[in-house]
Amino acid sequence: MQTSKFFYWGAQVGGWFVYAMLTILATYADNPAKMNSQFWISLLLMIASGLGVTHLMRLYLLNRNWLRLKFGPLVPRIVIISIVTAAIFVALIHLTSWIIESENIFDNSIFNLELLIDILSTTLLMILWNAIYFTYHFFKKSIDQELHNLQLQSSQNEIELKTLRSQLNPHFLFNSLNSIRALIDLEPVKAKQSVTTLSNLLRNSLVLGKHEFITLQEELQIVKSYLELEKIRFEERLEVFWEIDESLNEILVPPFILQTQAENAIKHGISKIVEGGKIVISTKKVNEYWIELTILNSGELGYQVDTGIGIENSKRRLDLQYNGNALFELFQNKDEVVCSIKIKL
Repeated sequence: MQTSKFFYWGAQVGGWFVYAMLTILATYADNPAKMNSQFWISLLLMIASGLGVTHLMRLYLLNRNWLRLKFGPLVPRIVIISIVTAAIFVALIHLTSWIIESENIFDNSIFNLELLIDILSTTLLMILWNAIYFTYHFFKKSIDQELHNLQLQSSQNEIELKTLRSQLNPHFLFNSLNSIRALIDLEPVKAKQSVTTLSNLLRNSLVLGKHEFITLQEELQIVKSYLELEKIRFEERLEVFWEIDESLNEILVPPFILQTQAENAIKHGISKIVEGGKIVISTKKVNEYWIELTILNSGELGYQVDTGIGIENSKRRLDLQYNGNALFELFQNKDEVVCSIKIKL
């Protein structure tokens, strides 16, 4: 509020100062001899009158809530108030000139014509003043509305992101428990080992899952722990290969963005193949602006259509957090399924 008032008075004083300078230049160009003490007194009174009448005009239009009017109804009101304000301003100028110069200007035969010309020219000045004033407020209102919309959208996005992240923990836990359940009857020792691995993995993932972003290295550690858990169940049926560009380890990514795709690769790919298969996790820099995170697995894409939340969750999170600067692709390449996540740096 204080900043707005300061800006208003700064613009007011600055505007009338420019008008005074133009008057001085015009007078000097016409006849420098006119620039006597009476001229400077008249000039100061003119600035004071200009500040006074425009400020009163502003208070009137604020009191009438003209700033809320649409363009159509506003234009005639601005013209009328500009004419009235111009008439008051010109009357004050002529009155002060009459008092200072001790001349009865009403005896001048051309007074009425000069008065009319002064009112018309000052009316244009007042219309310009109003145009600047209302343009500033309409622009400021538009900016404020845009900021409000962005804040509202940001708040909605934050809520949605928290909801999406909260979905991942039960999704992840459910799949992991299913894996352990399959081992309990057949290999109880491995089942116990899996529970320990799962416990450690959950402890780390619960902490990291609260963050909006984590480092790529932390995300890869979650994936590594998860695949170690699955390796206990699948044994030689699961082969894991890593192709990691360590220079990208400190890049920030959304938590679980790769781990959910590793789950899909196991659930819909490897587990459907009797002889098992492989998973390849790679990170690389595509060019100066983009990096690519890839999970490749043996299998058919027809079996890897995610009926849960993994793929849609990932797509939505990438869209929200990178605002179109991230790409998610899932496609078949010969006898392998490729999940590619490209992120613009």
